[in-house]
Amino acid sequence: MKIGMMSFAHMHAYSYADSVMKLPNVELVGIYDDNEERGKKAAETYKTDYFGNQDTFLDAEMDAVIICSENNRHKEMVVKAARAKKHILCEKPIATTVEDAEEMISVCEEEAVLLQTAFPVRFSAPILQLKNMIDDGELGDIVAFRTTNRGQNPGGWFIDEDQSGGGAVLDHTVHMVDIMRWYLGEEVKKVHAIVDSYFHSINIDDAGILTMEFENGVIASHDASWSRFSEYPMWGDVTIEVIGTKKTVKADAFKEHFRLFTSERRSLSHVFYGNDMDYGLIKDFVDCVEKKSKPSISGRDGLKALEVALAAYESSRLKKSVNL
Repeated sequence: MKIGMMSFAHMHAYSYADSVMKLPNVELVGIYDDNEERGKKAAETYKTDYFGNQDTFLDAEMDAVIICSENNRHKEMVVKAARAKKHILCEKPIATTVEDAEEMISVCEEEAVLLQTAFPVRFSAPILQLKNMIDDGELGDIVAFRTTNRGQNPGGWFIDEDQSGGGAVLDHTVHMVDIMRWYLGEEVKKVHAIVDSYFHSINIDDAGILTMEFENGVIASHDASWSRFSEYPMWGDVTIEVIGTKKTVKADAFKEHFRLFTSERRSLSHVFYGNDMDYGLIKDFVDCVEKKSKPSISGRDGLKALEVALAAYESSRLKKSVNL
């Protein structure tokens, strides 16, 4: 299989490209990036061709593309890739507006190409183990969720609302909404949120607290932020606590780590040794393309997670709950 990368603006592009290189049946045939310095550096790193023109890149022989651009460019790249008959893995959030996400999904359906949303947390071993416990009935009926996704401020285009579409709440809510929807098989029907900038002097949100109600009455809370400072032992956390009628179980996607002490600036580091969830995501995408099967994480999954994050902003602005 021949795969191309579209933009290295998002830091996940490097781990996704690393994952592509590990697959024996896959070739990374090219990298498109309109930032010439960044694109050429990536192409040199992965010993592949650099393309400065998007149309020339999409004319090349390849089966699929992985899009890691700025959020506001997802729609443009997905639509062009779909028209070029390439299967697509798109970084989250799928888009910056519901309308753009719906158009992306529609075009991919029209062109009969696969559109998968990049939610690698589904491939974390602890998260997957908890999913199996729920499916096996070990927790009984789910009553509530408590989730967190708290990391460091990525800076750059992430804090430019025109390019990102939103700050920490958009960046760090879609992952855990996707996990809750996946666990429960239900949609969120109501969102209440407080969103603001608390930790940095930036003109975009760096934290938010959300409460949600699902269609079947299950309630949930989510703590999303860029609250971790640079000397913190690890980048952040991704956790979920599931309260059931039989058991309450908490999973931490980054729990599998050991503590490393040094005399450097960051004296304590948490070194992760668990499974590579990004590799799991890329391998799953490749498998879906090879088998011509439906994506395991669809464009619609990306859309439903986006709807909740955008509703959080509206709720905070209106200072009341928002119904979906």
